Amino acid sequence: MSILTATYPPGFENPVNLRASAALPVAGAWDAAPTESPCAFVDSLTLNFTYTRGAAGGAFDWQVETSPYAVAANAPAGAAEWVTQSIYAGGLVAAGVDTTSLVQRELQSYTSQGAAAEDFSYGPIALDETVERIRVRARESGVVGAPGTLQITAVLV
Repeated sequence: MSILTATYPPGFENPVNLRASAALPVAGAWDAAPTESPCAFVDSLTLNFTYTRGAAGGAFDWQVETSPYAVAANAPAGAAEWVTQSIYAGGLVAAGVDTTSLVQRELQSYTSQGAAAEDFSYGPIALDETVERIRVRARESGVVGAPGTLQITAVLV
């Protein structure tokens, strides 16, 4: 269902600031508390990044995480509140033999080209009605001793 045809407000503003402009954590650590946004009834989102490296060779990684739970308390015992995006590679098919396909958690990486702030868009990322909340965590992956500055905006459709 599109947010345009929803019978009640989905509870978010557009665009959504998913990461205020700030230095990434030191030593290549992931953001400790990524900003989350409700996204029930959203069909897709596009991420907009602005990165300024901290030193030559600066780069950052990011991972999209979704939650099927509107609030943390809804997660059953033993279930992860947040799940990480994945990548899938279909196995080779041969007659009379079962096929093994591979699924792994995925992250993306961006490497700066120069000292000035750099921006780019990623998406659209398809969502479905099972996703209640979204967040994007990030870390410096280039020169971890001199983390760059990163800002992330999402546009929900």
